[in-house]
Amino acid sequence: MAPPRLRLTGLHSALAGPFNLSVDAGECIAVSGPSGSGKSLLLRMIADLDPNQGEVWLDEQPRCGIPAPVWRRQVLYNAAETGWWHEDVAPHFQRATLAAARALVPRLDLPPDLLDGPVLRLSTGERQRLALVRALVHDPTVLLADEPTGALDADTTALVETVLGERMATGMAIIMVSHSHEQACRLGHRQFHMRDRHLHPA
Repeated sequence: MAPPRLRLTGLHSALAGPFNLSVDAGECIAVSGPSGSGKSLLLRMIADLDPNQGEVWLDEQPRCGIPAPVWRRQVLYNAAETGWWHEDVAPHFQRATLAAARALVPRLDLPPDLLDGPVLRLSTGERQRLALVRALVHDPTVLLADEPTGALDADTTALVETVLGERMATGMAIIMVSHSHEQACRLGHRQFHMRDRHLHPA
Protein backbone atom coordinates (compact mmCIF):
# COMPACT_ATOMS: atom_id res chain seq x y z
CA MET A 1 0.00 0.00 0.00
CA ALA A 2 1.40 3.39 -1.01
CA PRO A 3 2.13 5.87 1.78
CA PRO A 4 -0.07 8.96 1.98
CA ARG A 5 0.87 11.89 -0.20
CA LEU A 6 0.35 14.31 2.70
CA ARG A 7 0.14 13.52 6.39
CA LEU A 8 -0.62 15.83 9.32
CA THR A 9 0.11 14.74 12.87
CA GLY A 10 -0.86 17.05 15.71
CA LEU A 11 -0.77 20.16 13.53
CA HIS A 12 -1.95 23.04 15.69
CA SER A 13 -1.52 26.65 16.69
CA ALA A 14 -2.87 28.86 19.41
CA LEU A 15 -5.88 29.46 17.16
CA ALA A 16 -6.82 26.03 15.79
CA GLY A 17 -6.31 22.30 15.92
CA PRO A 18 -4.86 19.85 16.54
CA PHE A 19 -5.37 18.36 13.08
CA ASN A 20 -4.58 14.76 12.17
CA LEU A 21 -5.17 13.87 8.54
CA SER A 22 -3.76 11.73 5.74
CA VAL A 23 -4.39 12.48 2.06
CA ASP A 24 -3.56 9.97 -0.66
CA ALA A 25 -2.17 10.73 -4.10
CA GLY A 26 -5.04 11.67 -6.39
CA GLU A 27 -7.42 12.27 -3.50
CA CYS A 28 -9.47 15.40 -2.80
CA ILE A 29 -10.45 16.29 0.75
CA ALA A 30 -13.34 18.78 0.83
CA VAL A 31 -13.62 21.03 3.87
CA SER A 32 -16.74 23.04 4.62
CA GLY A 33 -17.82 25.19 7.55
CA PRO A 34 -18.97 28.68 8.43
CA SER A 35 -16.85 31.75 7.82
CA GLY A 36 -14.30 32.23 10.56
CA SER A 37 -14.30 28.58 11.60
CA GLY A 38 -10.64 28.06 10.66
CA LYS A 39 -10.75 26.55 7.16
CA SER A 40 -8.30 28.98 5.56
CA LEU A 41 -6.18 28.89 8.69
CA LEU A 42 -5.78 25.13 8.29
CA LEU A 43 -4.59 25.50 4.69
CA ARG A 44 -2.16 28.27 5.63
CA MET A 45 -0.77 26.19 8.49
CA ILE A 46 -0.17 23.24 6.16
CA ALA A 47 1.64 25.56 3.75
CA ASP A 48 3.66 26.91 6.71
CA LEU A 49 2.45 30.45 6.05
CA ASP A 50 1.01 30.90 9.56
CA PRO A 51 2.63 29.93 12.89
CA ASN A 52 2.06 26.28 13.70
CA GLN A 53 3.42 23.28 15.53
CA GLY A 54 3.17 19.59 14.86
CA GLU A 55 4.39 17.39 12.05
CA VAL A 56 3.59 17.53 8.34
CA TRP A 57 4.93 14.98 5.87
CA LEU A 58 4.97 15.00 2.06
CA ASP A 59 5.56 11.59 0.52
CA GLU A 60 7.08 10.54 3.86
CA GLN A 61 9.50 13.49 3.87
CA PRO A 62 9.16 15.73 6.93
CA ARG A 63 8.38 19.36 6.24
CA CYS A 64 11.11 20.41 8.66
CA GLY A 65 13.69 18.89 6.29
CA ILE A 66 12.51 20.78 3.20
CA PRO A 67 13.43 24.46 2.61
CA ALA A 68 10.34 26.66 3.02
CA PRO A 69 10.31 28.02 -0.58
CA VAL A 70 10.54 24.48 -1.94
CA TRP A 71 7.80 23.26 0.39
CA ARG A 72 5.45 26.07 -0.65
CA ARG A 73 5.90 25.23 -4.34
CA GLN A 74 5.16 21.56 -3.72
CA VAL A 75 2.38 22.11 -1.17
CA LEU A 76 0.89 25.18 -2.79
CA TYR A 77 -1.71 27.43 -1.19
CA ASN A 78 -4.12 29.04 -3.64
CA ALA A 79 -5.92 31.77 -1.70
CA ALA A 80 -9.55 32.72 -2.20
CA GLU A 81 -8.33 36.23 -3.03
CA THR A 82 -4.83 36.04 -4.47
CA GLY A 83 -2.64 39.14 -4.44
CA TRP A 84 -1.69 41.00 -7.62
CA TRP A 85 1.30 43.26 -7.03
CA HIS A 86 2.30 44.16 -10.60
CA GLU A 87 0.30 46.42 -12.94
CA ASP A 88 0.21 43.79 -15.68
CA VAL A 89 -0.69 40.11 -15.53
CA ALA A 90 2.36 38.54 -17.19
CA PRO A 91 4.96 39.55 -14.54
CA HIS A 92 3.05 37.44 -12.02
CA PHE A 93 4.22 34.35 -13.92
CA GLN A 94 7.77 33.10 -14.06
CA ARG A 95 9.12 33.24 -17.59
CA ALA A 96 9.49 29.46 -17.65
CA THR A 97 5.79 28.96 -16.84
CA LEU A 98 4.25 31.40 -19.34
CA ALA A 99 3.98 28.83 -22.13
CA ALA A 100 2.15 26.43 -19.82
CA ALA A 101 -0.11 29.27 -18.70
CA ARG A 102 -1.00 30.17 -22.28
CA ALA A 103 -1.91 26.56 -22.94
CA LEU A 104 -4.06 26.31 -19.81
CA VAL A 105 -6.08 29.55 -19.87
CA PRO A 106 -8.37 28.50 -22.77
CA ARG A 107 -9.33 25.41 -20.77
CA LEU A 108 -10.83 27.79 -18.20
CA ASP A 109 -12.65 29.88 -20.81
CA LEU A 110 -10.11 32.69 -20.66
CA PRO A 111 -8.66 34.42 -23.76
CA PRO A 112 -4.86 33.98 -23.90
CA ASP A 113 -4.34 37.71 -24.44
CA LEU A 114 -5.44 38.34 -20.83
CA LEU A 115 -1.91 37.33 -19.87
CA ASP A 116 -0.58 40.35 -21.76
CA GLY A 117 -3.02 42.89 -20.33
CA PRO A 118 -3.36 44.93 -17.14
CA VAL A 119 -4.70 43.45 -13.92
CA LEU A 120 -7.23 46.27 -13.55
CA ARG A 121 -9.18 45.04 -16.58
CA LEU A 122 -9.77 41.62 -15.04
CA SER A 123 -13.13 40.74 -13.55
CA THR A 124 -13.25 39.00 -10.17
CA GLY A 125 -13.88 35.67 -11.87
CA GLU A 126 -11.01 36.18 -14.31
CA ARG A 127 -8.67 36.96 -11.45
CA GLN A 128 -9.77 33.84 -9.64
CA ARG A 129 -9.18 31.61 -12.66
CA LEU A 130 -5.82 33.22 -13.46
CA ALA A 131 -4.77 32.73 -9.85
CA LEU A 132 -5.54 29.03 -10.23
CA VAL A 133 -3.49 28.98 -13.45
CA ARG A 134 -0.63 30.61 -11.52
CA ALA A 135 -0.79 27.73 -9.06
CA LEU A 136 -1.21 24.86 -11.50
CA VAL A 137 1.65 25.80 -13.82
CA HIS A 138 4.01 24.94 -10.96
CA ASP A 139 2.68 21.34 -10.95
CA PRO A 140 2.29 21.18 -7.16
CA THR A 141 2.24 17.79 -5.48
CA VAL A 142 -0.52 19.04 -3.19
CA LEU A 143 -2.89 21.91 -3.97
CA LEU A 144 -4.46 23.74 -1.04
CA ALA A 145 -7.42 25.32 -2.83
CA ASP A 146 -9.33 27.94 -0.87
CA GLU A 147 -12.76 28.38 -2.51
CA PRO A 148 -11.31 28.00 -6.03
CA THR A 149 -14.66 28.67 -7.75
CA GLY A 150 -16.33 31.03 -5.29
CA ALA A 151 -16.75 33.82 -7.87
CA LEU A 152 -17.66 31.63 -10.85
CA ASP A 153 -20.90 30.63 -12.55
CA ALA A 154 -21.96 27.00 -12.91
CA ASP A 155 -20.54 26.47 -16.40
CA THR A 156 -17.14 27.93 -15.56
CA THR A 157 -17.08 26.03 -12.27
CA ALA A 158 -17.51 22.84 -14.27
CA LEU A 159 -14.46 23.73 -16.39
CA VAL A 160 -12.36 24.28 -13.28
CA GLU A 161 -13.53 21.01 -11.77
CA THR A 162 -12.61 19.17 -14.96
CA VAL A 163 -9.07 20.54 -14.89
CA LEU A 164 -8.70 19.70 -11.19
CA GLY A 165 -9.98 16.20 -11.85
CA GLU A 166 -7.38 15.72 -14.55
CA ARG A 167 -4.63 16.83 -12.18
CA MET A 168 -5.84 14.41 -9.52
CA ALA A 169 -5.69 11.64 -12.12
CA THR A 170 -1.95 12.32 -12.42
CA GLY A 171 -1.47 12.03 -8.64
CA MET A 172 -1.93 15.57 -7.35
CA ALA A 173 -3.69 15.64 -3.98
CA ILE A 174 -6.10 18.45 -3.11
CA ILE A 175 -7.43 19.87 0.12
CA MET A 176 -10.25 22.14 -0.98
CA VAL A 177 -12.30 24.60 1.02
CA SER A 178 -15.76 25.02 -0.49
CA HIS A 179 -19.08 26.45 0.66
CA SER A 180 -20.84 24.39 -2.00
CA HIS A 181 -22.14 21.04 -0.75
CA GLU A 182 -22.70 19.98 -4.35
CA GLN A 183 -19.10 20.74 -5.28
CA ALA A 184 -17.81 18.92 -2.21
CA CYS A 185 -19.79 15.85 -3.30
CA ARG A 186 -18.55 16.08 -6.90
CA LEU A 187 -14.84 16.51 -6.17
CA GLY A 188 -14.33 15.33 -2.61
CA HIS A 189 -13.41 11.73 -2.00
CA ARG A 190 -13.90 12.53 1.69
CA GLN A 191 -15.68 15.44 3.29
CA PHE A 192 -15.00 17.22 6.57
CA HIS A 193 -16.73 20.02 8.43
CA MET A 194 -14.79 22.64 10.37
CA ARG A 195 -16.43 23.42 13.68
CA ASP A 196 -14.85 25.27 16.61
CA ARG A 197 -11.57 25.18 14.69
CA HIS A 198 -11.47 21.39 14.66
CA LEU A 199 -12.14 19.01 11.73
CA HIS A 200 -15.06 16.61 11.95
CA PRO A 201 -16.08 13.99 9.35
CA ALA A 202 -19.09 15.34 7.44
